[in-house]
Amino acid sequence: MPENPTEPAIDGDLTDGGDTAKYGRWGAVLLTVLVLVWFYGFESRYGSNRSQSAFEWILSAWNGENDYEHGPLFPLVIAGLIVHRFKSLKASVSKGVPLGLLVVLLGALCYAAGYRTLQPRVAMGALPFLLWGGAWYLWGTRVAKQLFFPLFFFWLAIPLPSFQQATTHLQLLATSMAHHGAGLFGVDTVVQGNMIASATGGWEPLEIAKGCSGIRSLMALLMISGAWAYVANLSMWKRVVLFLAAFPLAIIGNTLRVVSIFVIAEYGNAEWARGSWHDWSGLLLFYPFSLMLLLLIHSLLEGGLPWKKEKRRELRRVVVSSSGNSEKPEPLGTES
Repeated sequence: MPENPTEPAIDGDLTDGGDTAKYGRWGAVLLTVLVLVWFYGFESRYGSNRSQSAFEWILSAWNGENDYEHGPLFPLVIAGLIVHRFKSLKASVSKGVPLGLLVVLLGALCYAAGYRTLQPRVAMGALPFLLWGGAWYLWGTRVAKQLFFPLFFFWLAIPLPSFQQATTHLQLLATSMAHHGAGLFGVDTVVQGNMIASATGGWEPLEIAKGCSGIRSLMALLMISGAWAYVANLSMWKRVVLFLAAFPLAIIGNTLRVVSIFVIAEYGNAEWARGSWHDWSGLLLFYPFSLMLLLLIHSLLEGGLPWKKEKRRELRRVVVSSSGNSEKPEPLGTES
């Protein structure tokens, strides 16, 4: 009988790892991996001449032309999120749920649809269903809940068709904000479409190309904010706010980066501004600025710096009296 009558008893083969159940589960995992590797890694069906597998297609799609240069980081981030929760996942293993097979079937149907229609995006979008449904079937609901976000987070790594059309609106927005932002620093500019020129003719006109629209920065920052929100010790609505904060932060950060180019061109070296600083300003200015604002938002939602709040939580200990009296536990630390 379990010590707590309100908790259901757990089968012995789940806690003790009985040989039959243990080898059966890991055998199913191995078979699943082999099937996925074959259909995603060796079944050539996609690309312009149908010579690419699904994995080969997405690797080729993670490029600057699609504004997905950060794509190769997604598998590493997802693996890191799972490793971060590994102890909790291991402790959460319970009896598998047959409904997981329905999710696997849904993933298989999505893959079949992508295979028949030659749509690699549909095939790649089926992968989280296959993995998550398999985890739910093999290791239970608690494990499935913790793996839901890391696995379906992969959807953000799949380049969307007509995605580049979004850069047009962002280009116009970035142009307008850069024009007004430069004016705050005393740089008078003239806007013609997505071209910004110096009102005094001090430097050659600069074009807000699609690469400067902020779409690349936005997609990369969505990846960062999503991972950040997942590991943050916050309630669900606060995590959603932290994740969605990537949209305004990317616009603000990109505007600051473009304005810095105009300011340097006006008061410094125009050639260096349009060359070296343009290429490195994202790494040296955009990401530090955006991450600092993301930390600020997290701190506001947390009610203080995250690591300090964590230390306060760790200090919350109680002294349990061994005499068995009814005195209340004495707190050794508080959150004040």
